Amino acid sequence: MKIKAIYLPRMANFCYMVGDEATRTCAIIDPAFDPQKILTAVKDAGYTITHIINTHGHSDHTSGNAAIIEATGAQLCIHKSDAEQVTRLLTRVLSRFMGGKGSPKASRILEDNDIITIGETELRVIHTPGHTPGSICIYADGHIFTGDTLFVGAVGRTDLPGGSAKQLLTSVHKKIYTLPDGTKVWPGHDYGPSPSSTIGTEKQTNPFT
Repeated sequence: MKIKAIYLPRMANFCYMVGDEATRTCAIIDPAFDPQKILTAVKDAGYTITHIINTHGHSDHTSGNAAIIEATGAQLCIHKSDAEQVTRLLTRVLSRFMGGKGSPKASRILEDNDIITIGETELRVIHTPGHTPGSICIYADGHIFTGDTLFVGAVGRTDLPGGSAKQLLTSVHKKIYTLPDGTKVWPGHDYGPSPSSTIGTEKQTNPFT
């Protein structure tokens, strides 16, 4: 498995390429702001995009969906509880403001423990509500992509519509912190002292959990 972090500085976002080395196909997690930068990074790495995965429906994680789909025909995947959010008027307006377009409807609706197959690589969906009702993390072979649920030294905000601090902390403790301590954490934003961490480090040092 090949992982490439693509930094999008406008809101300190990370978009991730998760590639299957056998087939040179990949998923893109949370494209936003600068889809051309994402497409170029993937092309330079020698991969073809087959899937887009949104960890949740906020515009700063979805505003690049349309451009990536137009360029690649990739399948768009999002949890059922956030699926309608990506096509709402407010989300479309915010996406335009962020330099993208309103997202098309998802072509695959996800649920907890679903498997997304990229070539010979399997990505497991972990439903982690709290930041939004349909927030998910993606687990693959000792790595977890945590979106806006867990950051390095912080957690996602819960004061937006659909957010719940209680749900978020439950998701972190029961869904994320139960993974092996060596699992590498890849967050949706760079809000910590370093851009990535491990489950063990977050359990020991994250003041918000």
